[in-house]
Order: sequence, then C-alpha cells, then structure tokens
Amino acid sequence: MTVLARGDDPPRPPREGIAGGDDPPRPPREGIARGDHPPRPPREGTGVRRGAVEDFNAAAARDAERDVLACCASPQFAKAMVAGRPYREAAELQAAIGTAFAALSWDDVAEAIRAHPRIGERPPAGGRAAAEQSGAAHASDQVRRDLAAGNLAYEERFGHVFLICATGLSGQDMLDQLQARLGNDVQAERAVVRRELLKITRLRMKKLLGL
Repeated sequence: MTVLARGDDPPRPPREGIAGGDDPPRPPREGIARGDHPPRPPREGTGVRRGAVEDFNAAAARDAERDVLACCASPQFAKAMVAGRPYREAAELQAAIGTAFAALSWDDVAEAIRAHPRIGERPPAGGRAAAEQSGAAHASDQVRRDLAAGNLAYEERFGHVFLICATGLSGQDMLDQLQARLGNDVQAERAVVRRELLKITRLRMKKLLGL
C-alpha cells in the first residue's frame, strides 16, 4: 500500500484511453478535410447572371420562344435564339442576339415593329412600352401634339410606325429625332430602324434574364 505524506493529494488516475498530459483529439468538421477551408459563396451578382442564362437554356422551346417574342416580335428571331441554346454565359447570348438580328430580312423587321405602339400614344399601363415611353408620357401638350402629327407624316412616308429606343429620352428628344429622320430616304431609314429595334431588343432581353 502506498503511503501518502501529510498534505499530499492522491494522484488522479489517467482518463480512459488518453495518455497523461494529452488532450483528446478534436474530430474534423463534417465534410471538410483537416486544413481545408469551406468553399466561398459566389460573389454577389455573378450567380444571378449565370443562373438566368441556365434557366433560359433549360426552358421548354415553346416557353423560351414566347419569352423572346415578348422582347422582339419576330418569330424568325425567336426561333434562332432558341435554336442557338445552350449559351455558356451572358456575353455569348448577347453575341447571338447580334448574329440572329443580322440574318433578319426587312419583312422580319417589319413584322416585329408592328407590335410597337406609336410614340406618344398611351400604351397599356404596366407594360414594357409604358415604361420605355415614360418620357413621352410626361411631355408637354404641345410636344404630344407635334409627336402625333409627326407620326402620321412618318407613316405616310415610310409605311410603318416611327420606331426609336425611347428609354432615357424625353418627349422633346423623340420629337427631334422623328423630325430629323423624316429627311431620310427609305434605305437609310430602314438601317436606322434596324439599329433601334436591336437596341430595344437587347434591353428587353437583359431585363427578361435579369442581366
């Protein structure tokens, strides 16, 4: 029997399975190897852009065509954009818009612009055109009268509505461009209309996909 000196405490028995003085090993965090760091979440915004394009790629052809037609009412354009899927990223999709547009005939363009209301008229509240033409909606009465007269003169000259990418423009800006474009010949004006329709389409596709 061990004899203890007065004032001494008896030695504590070692904890089961642990050598004296050692601390028990800590179990690694679940799913993360020792020394590794957990994966970082994507930077804000990048996941949204990638996900929007992936959703467009995965959509049924009928649904994807319907969404594209809401951006540009040319069936030929919508079919080309849907047939070009999958798109790896937003930049590739934007490039495809330009390629598909370049292949459109004038009849395709004319079909698309028939879906656009006259500048200065009150489009349905809450629709895309209402937001895009907000500058005309807030124009003075005189500017609105001049836009109405200019629309009629333009349609008589060119045979279709005056088309302009109205986002960010005031009513006076639109009137100035309408009056300037009345001096174009038919071929020059068709080139301008193509550019304006492409700008509108790019903006609407960006909004559709949240880019």
